[in-house]
Amino acid sequence: MNMDLHIKRTGENKTMELREADGLKYLVFPKIEELGIVDHMFSTRLGGVSTGYFSECNLSYTRGDDKDHVDENYRRVANALGHGRTLDDFVLTFQTHTTNIKVVTEEDRGKGPAKARDYTDIDGLITNVPGIILGTFHADCPPIYIVDPVHKAIGMVHSGWKGTKGKIGAIAIKKMHKEYGTDAKDCICAIGPSICGDCYEIGDDVAKEFSESFTDAELSDERILVPYPNGKYRLFLWNAIKLTLRQTGVKEENILVTDICTKCNPDLLFSHRVHHEERGNLCAFLSLKK
Repeated sequence: MNMDLHIKRTGENKTMELREADGLKYLVFPKIEELGIVDHMFSTRLGGVSTGYFSECNLSYTRGDDKDHVDENYRRVANALGHGRTLDDFVLTFQTHTTNIKVVTEEDRGKGPAKARDYTDIDGLITNVPGIILGTFHADCPPIYIVDPVHKAIGMVHSGWKGTKGKIGAIAIKKMHKEYGTDAKDCICAIGPSICGDCYEIGDDVAKEFSESFTDAELSDERILVPYPNGKYRLFLWNAIKLTLRQTGVKEENILVTDICTKCNPDLLFSHRVHHEERGNLCAFLSLKK
């Protein structure tokens, strides 16, 4: 069965593939899989047990869904990631659109699904502990997967417009350098499914925020901010993140960019711009193999 048939893509090159495990449908970057040292996925809304507008695979405990349903959705994710993982292996962000990064240790294992998080205001996670599954929440904002194959360390980042403006991807890599010795030139990074620039209309307020973090030349030459005749702008977060990663030292050829927009695929993915508050949350997951 060709599971790509109903996915609207932003380009001809398929950088991500749809997979299925016991009914759970999820997206992966084949080039990340080829590294052989991590397991990863980006969830879809298909293959879980949630009902109503959470249908089917909501992974948020804070939007009003039945906890038993969310727990079961996480069990299905754990099963798809393999290696006998359970709810005790996840560590989840507590996102508030900051640029704060948490160093995840063995003591944090299970914080999210299995036990309460004792932190807030965390939009990025890094670790070098095998088996721990780092998870970030999404419904239009981009995830950034970071893999350091030399020092066997990883980072998982939520990069909405505020995080992108604050260059959270660079902050995560610098934190990995401090903690694990990571060199940006060794990193493999991937920007996951989120709203594409053609769908992301913003006003002057957000445009001005970006002009504080990027030069006029960068905004234009890298096609980050595109003015429209109606006085609005299109914001290309993927391009902004990619530029930030390059400026941090990540090699161009080591940056993968999704070809799947959340807003363009509302039957497959939750999108805040489409579903507003009547939706669940998707998750991006990354884990070092045991």
